[in-house]
Amino acid sequence: MTPESPGPRAGAFAFSRLRAPAAFACGAVIGTLGGLIGLGGAEFRLPLLIGAFRLKALDAVILNKAMSLVVVAAALPLRAGTVPLGLVAANGGVVATLLAGSLPGAWIGAGWAMRMDAARLQRVMAALLALIAAVLLFGHGLTGGAGPLLEGPALTVAGTVAGFAIGVVASLLGVAGGELLIPTLVLLFGVDVKLAGSLSLAISLPTMIVGFSRYARDRSLALLVRQRGFVLLMAAGSLAGAFIGGLLLGVVPDRLLLPVLAAILLLSAVRMWRH
Repeated sequence: MTPESPGPRAGAFAFSRLRAPAAFACGAVIGTLGGLIGLGGAEFRLPLLIGAFRLKALDAVILNKAMSLVVVAAALPLRAGTVPLGLVAANGGVVATLLAGSLPGAWIGAGWAMRMDAARLQRVMAALLALIAAVLLFGHGLTGGAGPLLEGPALTVAGTVAGFAIGVVASLLGVAGGELLIPTLVLLFGVDVKLAGSLSLAISLPTMIVGFSRYARDRSLALLVRQRGFVLLMAAGSLAGAFIGGLLLGVVPDRLLLPVLAAILLLSAVRMWRH
């Protein structure tokens, strides 16, 4: 089998050629990109898994979700110095409202992904990457703290519906969903943006676990066992990169950084759509 004809074992072929430093370096670059805007970078990792490593769409989603799970699990306690966990717990009602939608959304989204043929799944992922690029470009830089947009049952219903949509997107792309959760928390619930970052992690972690457990009923565990070295190295690189990106946060002006990152996502979306 040649590199030009991926076939059913394209992912295994690509990984057999991948050296450990390259996996770590790729993860570090992706983590740095995400860290520059306060995210984990999974939205940048997915096109790389499909384009550079030539994974099948569903395999890429599963591995991306596994790496995202590692990054998010490590990021929440690391943010405790900036946003105390007690403050996160004090906003448990907001977390519960979004989880009421995101948990079933993650389960259903994973089921849809496993039932789609590869071409359709890639086009769905391409469309969602374009959506995230738009959110990144127009929804970043919000400050929040102005109070919730709605009140009472209307806020609960809106939050649950938004959580469901975010859970579906997170499962279909294998991402944590912070790029959608943070604007939702800021705009809908009026949460301060720093607190929104920690709340999004508290929501993402159980949401990803539910989505991952749905994939585990199919073939994700076997895939992870085969590619555990690659997953751990790339996740470690992503963590290191996220730390570096966090240190560089604010060095590059948002008015320059965000259009470039949005353009990268749009270009990746176009290539995935045409792949």
